Amino acid sequence: MVFPVLQDKVTVVTGAAMGMGEATARLFAQAGAQVVVADFNDEKGRSVTDDIVANGGEAFFVKVDVSSSEDVRQMIEATVEKYGRLDGAVNNAAITPDDKNVAEFDEDYWDRLMSVDLKGTALSMKYEIQQLLKQGDGGSIVNISSVSGFRPQPQNIAYVAAKHGVVGMTKVAALEYGGENIRVNSVAPGAIDTPMLRGALEQFGFTAEEYAPQLSLLNRFGQADEIAQASLWLISDQSSYLTGTTIHADAGYTAR
Repeated sequence: MVFPVLQDKVTVVTGAAMGMGEATARLFAQAGAQVVVADFNDEKGRSVTDDIVANGGEAFFVKVDVSSSEDVRQMIEATVEKYGRLDGAVNNAAITPDDKNVAEFDEDYWDRLMSVDLKGTALSMKYEIQQLLKQGDGGSIVNISSVSGFRPQPQNIAYVAAKHGVVGMTKVAALEYGGENIRVNSVAPGAIDTPMLRGALEQFGFTAEEYAPQLSLLNRFGQADEIAQASLWLISDQSSYLTGTTIHADAGYTAR
């Protein structure tokens, strides 16, 4: 049972067509929110939206490339046109980590990853905060970072840099807008069983069973809905005294 802690709150979730974003959008709808399912993948995004609505939730889909300022601006405009306001957002959109050593990293992939994972998060905050300031009654933003935002991983120079950046940007926004009652926090997931993680394991030649104990004190991968629960708490009024901080949802990985 999910308590209606987001009843009638308008929330945007980017990267909501699959994985952690999808789980977050579904959980928010169950918690009573009006959910904007935002993703570049039109087919999967609409499928998630239709399923939320079929199960009694309130949601609509917006196609967005978060690396495009115009796309993100239109995403927020569409949200306000549909629901009249914005109360919170989870900036989750990201692409698969890179896989080259520093001396061999792919500059084109660096640019693409930075444009989505780092710039996309910054653009999302830009237009979300503009709307929250117009409304004048505060709000809550969650940026999805990673354990890679705190501990380096080999062959992930772009992803590690981007996720460190997400943590830093979260703190800057919290400093700048706390006085306006706009809370900005981040969640740093560890190894979560998503299509992105499965693809990375295949790419590096590992199985889930042999790799999970290296990344988790609980000897298992996390589930997407476990990360969604962290975002739910941060968006809700139950976390009203938190801003500028990070929840490490990583089964103790960064505590080793």
